[in-house]
Amino acid sequence: MSTSYSGGCACGAVRYNVSGEPVAMVDCQCRQCQRESGTGHQSHMVFMAAEVEIHGSTSAWEMTGDGGTLKRPAFCPTCGSPVFMTFPATPDIFILRPASLDQPEHYKPTLVTWTEAAQAWDHVDPTAASFPRMPPAG
Repeated sequence: MSTSYSGGCACGAVRYNVSGEPVAMVDCQCRQCQRESGTGHQSHMVFMAAEVEIHGSTSAWEMTGDGGTLKRPAFCPTCGSPVFMTFPATPDIFILRPASLDQPEHYKPTLVTWTEAAQAWDHVDPTAASFPRMPPAG
Protein backbone atom coordinates (compact mmCIF):
# COMPACT_ATOMS: atom_id res chain seq x y z
CA MET A 1 0.00 0.00 0.00
CA SER A 2 1.50 3.33 -1.01
CA THR A 3 1.27 6.56 0.94
CA SER A 4 -0.10 9.72 -0.61
CA TYR A 5 2.36 12.61 -0.58
CA SER A 6 0.95 16.06 -1.15
CA GLY A 7 1.78 19.44 0.26
CA GLY A 8 2.83 22.97 -0.47
CA CYS A 9 3.92 26.31 0.88
CA ALA A 10 2.48 28.16 3.87
CA CYS A 11 0.19 30.44 1.84
CA GLY A 12 -1.04 27.75 -0.60
CA ALA A 13 0.25 29.40 -3.79
CA VAL A 14 2.54 26.39 -4.45
CA ARG A 15 1.17 22.86 -4.20
CA TYR A 16 2.55 19.44 -5.18
CA ASN A 17 1.47 15.81 -5.51
CA VAL A 18 3.79 12.81 -5.63
CA SER A 19 2.74 9.51 -7.21
CA GLY A 20 5.68 7.41 -5.95
CA GLU A 21 7.45 6.46 -2.76
CA PRO A 22 10.58 8.17 -1.43
CA VAL A 23 13.93 6.81 -2.54
CA ALA A 24 15.45 8.08 0.73
CA MET A 25 14.63 10.18 3.79
CA VAL A 26 17.69 12.09 4.97
CA ASP A 27 18.66 14.55 7.69
CA CYS A 28 21.71 16.48 6.48
CA GLN A 29 23.92 18.34 8.95
CA CYS A 30 26.24 20.07 6.44
CA ARG A 31 26.90 23.77 6.97
CA GLN A 32 24.96 24.73 3.84
CA CYS A 33 21.86 22.93 5.12
CA GLN A 34 22.33 24.57 8.51
CA ARG A 35 22.53 28.01 6.93
CA GLU A 36 19.57 27.43 4.63
CA SER A 37 17.32 25.98 7.35
CA GLY A 38 18.40 28.35 10.10
CA THR A 39 18.90 25.39 12.45
CA GLY A 40 21.18 22.37 12.92
CA HIS A 41 20.13 20.29 9.92
CA GLN A 42 17.83 20.13 6.93
CA SER A 43 15.44 17.25 6.26
CA HIS A 44 15.01 15.85 2.75
CA MET A 45 12.60 13.40 1.12
CA VAL A 46 14.16 12.14 -2.09
CA PHE A 47 11.82 11.20 -4.96
CA MET A 48 12.17 10.52 -8.66
CA ALA A 49 11.36 13.79 -10.45
CA ALA A 50 8.97 12.09 -12.90
CA GLU A 51 6.71 11.21 -9.94
CA VAL A 52 6.27 14.83 -8.77
CA GLU A 53 3.71 17.31 -10.08
CA ILE A 54 4.09 20.98 -9.04
CA HIS A 55 1.26 23.53 -9.22
CA GLY A 56 2.09 27.23 -8.93
CA SER A 57 5.24 29.21 -9.56
CA THR A 58 8.38 29.06 -7.46
CA SER A 59 11.54 31.10 -7.23
CA ALA A 60 14.93 29.41 -6.93
CA TRP A 61 18.54 30.22 -6.28
CA GLU A 62 21.75 28.23 -6.66
CA MET A 63 24.28 27.23 -4.04
CA THR A 64 27.19 24.83 -3.84
CA GLY A 65 27.00 22.22 -1.11
CA ASP A 66 29.88 21.28 1.16
CA GLY A 67 30.67 18.33 -1.12
CA GLY A 68 30.76 20.54 -4.23
CA THR A 69 27.28 19.65 -5.53
CA LEU A 70 25.35 22.45 -7.21
CA LYS A 71 21.90 22.68 -5.57
CA ARG A 72 18.84 24.68 -6.60
CA PRO A 73 16.51 25.30 -3.62
CA ALA A 74 13.02 26.47 -4.61
CA PHE A 75 10.62 28.50 -2.51
CA CYS A 76 7.28 30.27 -2.76
CA PRO A 77 7.84 33.85 -4.00
CA THR A 78 4.79 35.01 -2.02
CA CYS A 79 5.37 33.58 1.48
CA GLY A 80 9.03 32.51 1.19
CA SER A 81 8.42 28.92 2.34
CA PRO A 82 11.07 26.47 1.14
CA VAL A 83 9.30 23.69 -0.76
CA PHE A 84 11.79 21.62 -2.76
CA MET A 85 15.31 21.36 -4.12
CA THR A 86 16.78 20.02 -7.37
CA PHE A 87 20.30 19.27 -8.56
CA PRO A 88 21.13 20.53 -12.08
CA ALA A 89 23.59 17.63 -12.57
CA THR A 90 20.93 15.02 -11.70
CA PRO A 91 17.57 16.32 -12.96
CA ASP A 92 15.86 12.96 -12.32
CA ILE A 93 16.17 13.51 -8.53
CA PHE A 94 13.69 15.73 -6.68
CA ILE A 95 13.98 16.69 -2.99
CA LEU A 96 10.91 17.74 -1.01
CA ARG A 97 11.03 19.55 2.32
CA PRO A 98 9.10 17.28 4.72
CA ALA A 99 7.67 20.20 6.71
CA SER A 100 5.82 21.22 3.52
CA LEU A 101 3.85 17.94 3.48
CA ASP A 102 0.16 17.99 4.32
CA GLN A 103 0.98 15.01 6.54
CA PRO A 104 4.55 15.63 7.75
CA GLU A 105 4.33 12.60 10.03
CA HIS A 106 5.08 10.51 6.91
CA TYR A 107 8.71 11.66 7.17
CA LYS A 108 10.87 9.07 8.92
CA PRO A 109 14.58 9.70 8.33
CA THR A 110 16.65 6.59 7.79
CA LEU A 111 20.05 8.22 7.45
CA VAL A 112 21.98 11.26 8.59
CA THR A 113 24.68 12.81 6.41
CA TRP A 114 27.53 15.25 7.12
CA THR A 115 27.72 14.39 10.83
CA GLU A 116 31.24 15.84 10.88
CA ALA A 117 29.64 19.30 10.61
CA ALA A 118 26.96 18.59 13.25
CA GLN A 119 26.31 21.12 15.98
CA ALA A 120 26.42 19.68 19.52
CA TRP A 121 22.98 21.14 20.23
CA ASP A 122 21.33 19.53 17.18
CA HIS A 123 19.88 16.13 18.02
CA VAL A 124 18.80 13.83 15.18
CA ASP A 125 17.60 10.23 15.37
CA PRO A 126 20.47 8.24 16.93
CA THR A 127 19.16 5.00 15.40
CA ALA A 128 19.46 6.26 11.80
CA ALA A 129 22.51 5.21 9.79
CA SER A 130 24.98 8.09 9.87
CA PHE A 131 27.89 9.19 7.73
CA PRO A 132 30.62 11.81 8.34
CA ARG A 133 29.96 13.15 4.82
CA MET A 134 27.89 11.58 2.04
CA PRO A 135 27.47 7.79 2.03
CA PRO A 136 29.36 5.82 -0.60
CA ALA A 137 27.52 5.50 -3.92
CA GLY A 138 26.18 2.14 -4.81
